Amino acid sequence: MNGLIGMGEPTRSILVLGLAAVIDWLVGDPWSWLHPVQVIGAWIDRYRRWVWSLAAPDRVQRWLGVGLALSTIGGAGALAGAIGSLAFKLNPILGLGIEAVMVAACFAGRSLRDAAEDVLEPLAREDLPEARSRLSRYVGRETEHLDRPEILRAVLETVAENAVDGVLGPLFWALVGAGATVIFGWGSGAIAAVALGYKAASTLDSMVGYKDSRHRDLGWFSARLEDYLTWLPCRLAVGSIALISRKPLQVWGRCRRDGALDPSPNSGWSECAYAIALGVQLGGENRYRGQVKYKPLLGDPQRPIEPETVRSALGLTRVVFLGWLCGAIGLLALGFLP
Repeated sequence: MNGLIGMGEPTRSILVLGLAAVIDWLVGDPWSWLHPVQVIGAWIDRYRRWVWSLAAPDRVQRWLGVGLALSTIGGAGALAGAIGSLAFKLNPILGLGIEAVMVAACFAGRSLRDAAEDVLEPLAREDLPEARSRLSRYVGRETEHLDRPEILRAVLETVAENAVDGVLGPLFWALVGAGATVIFGWGSGAIAAVALGYKAASTLDSMVGYKDSRHRDLGWFSARLEDYLTWLPCRLAVGSIALISRKPLQVWGRCRRDGALDPSPNSGWSECAYAIALGVQLGGENRYRGQVKYKPLLGDPQRPIEPETVRSALGLTRVVFLGWLCGAIGLLALGFLP
């Protein structure tokens, strides 16, 4: 106990990051457990309904949208930091564990893997109706009439997009929090505060970052802010995938050319990187609420998408995640530990 009380910020940061990664790998986000995103989502939904009840002019809704984003991100970060700091003051081991759990809740590596396997399992039994039903839990597109190749494309696109939004983006910002803790002495709770702040931004984008008439003004700031916060980790992820795939110039060049065709400044890059690295093609026709939308074609159809392709994409994400984590831990240990 005395060692934990006297440990420096680099040591505590390494323990928090390492323990969070282990928790996510072993436990993930069980459905029966209360998740921070549920709390954040409940606040966003309540704020959203309040704004709609006002029937305010568009300009007012735009400013209220700024308030929604700042209050949600700031509130999530401040609360996580306060919980982590208080818990550490009560008991260093308790504080370390609680902060690690909060950070682990931001990593969706296990959840993404479980979601993919949840759809692949009935697909292996050729039970297309069940595969379509399970897929509908994870994607916004209509799934009722998808055939096997389209189901696999939807799963792979979900894995490729959420690799950044749900796994590598939160890790990047957790590492930023760890760096700020060491450099600026922010103290216990800072890693969770920064990671959950980013998670709140991602949740905002998924709930209000739409261009329909109800969300366009309320969600504009949230959508743009999430794009900015994800821009750098997305490019770092693409660069990492490019190096791992041993096709760095091809991956980066095609992402600059084809990824930029996607309306999102980040998801197109992410999906394109996975497509080129795996030798498949993503994008095409999707149907949302009866409307057909076309996404740009990313990559070349050198081979069909199979269940093992999806698992290879998950493996790529895991390698990048561990590479970033180990690199950051190494820097902390070499540069800051006494």
